[in-house]
Amino acid sequence: MLLHTLPDADGSWCTLTFEESDGWLRATWGGYVDPLEARRGAEGYLGAAGPFHCAYLLNDNLALQGPWFDSVEWLEQAWLPHAQQLGLRYIAHVVQGDTRVDILTRTFLQPVIGALDLQLFHTVTEAEDWLRSCQQRT
Repeated sequence: MLLHTLPDADGSWCTLTFEESDGWLRATWGGYVDPLEARRGAEGYLGAAGPFHCAYLLNDNLALQGPWFDSVEWLEQAWLPHAQQLGLRYIAHVVQGDTRVDILTRTFLQPVIGALDLQLFHTVTEAEDWLRSCQQRT
């Protein structure tokens, strides 16, 4: 079920869906997403995810190009606490396909990671399998 979409004039996009059969939210990013777009997409998650109080997020960056969101401080201090208040506990983060890395692989601080379970993946299938294993544990 589509919850939020943020297409941009340059062809980049961010969509948020609730995957009813899997019981998780999926944020899919593509194209060249500039920092303002990234922040708008992350804020869109907060607005659309609220009613679901979903513990699971698959953040898919495979189709993303170029540098990704550069405000880890904002993610840590503003977005993450709000997302946790909405029930988020597990994030399966799929890194960019063109670089196989992104800012989270280099800069997320350990105390933030300890506040929830964040795992990095290179494929969507691996991320989905991990989220399913998390659901079985809870």
